[in-house]
Amino acid sequence: MTLTIRDIAPADRAGWEALWSAYLAFYKVDLSPDITNHTWTRMMDPASPLKGRLAVEDDQPLGFALHHHHCSTWVMGEDCYLEDLFVAPEARGKGVGRALIDDLRDLAKARGWHRLYWHTDEGNARARALYDSYAPYDGHVRYRLKL
Repeated sequence: MTLTIRDIAPADRAGWEALWSAYLAFYKVDLSPDITNHTWTRMMDPASPLKGRLAVEDDQPLGFALHHHHCSTWVMGEDCYLEDLFVAPEARGKGVGRALIDDLRDLAKARGWHRLYWHTDEGNARARALYDSYAPYDGHVRYRLKL
C-alpha cells in the first residue's frame, strides 16, 4: 500500500463526503446536510482552526482526521484535539488509522502544539486497541450538555 496523507483540499469534497457519511452511519448519527456543508466550509476557510487530513491511496480516499488546535490552561501554548477519525471499512487493519494519528502527531509537533488528544466510544474496541498503543486510558469521563 502506498499511502499519502495530506491536507483535505476543495477537490476532495465528494470523497470526503462519502467517508463522512460512512462515519455518521457507523455512529448511527443523522446530521442535516446543512451541518455537513458547514463543516466542509469551515475546513476550507483558512481562518478557521478546523482542519482535515486525508489518507489517500491511488487517488482513493481511505480515511480522514479532522482536528483543531486551541489554547490550553494546562500548558503555555496550544493543544490539538482530534475530533473525528475515520477509516473506510475496506481499509481497516492496514495501518491507515495509525498513519493518520502519526501524521497528526508529527504535524502538531512541527507547529509547536503541546499535546494531541481525542476520545472515543467506550465500546469501540477496535479503535481503543489502536489508541491504547499510544497512551493508556486516563480515566476521564466526558459529559456533554446540549444547548
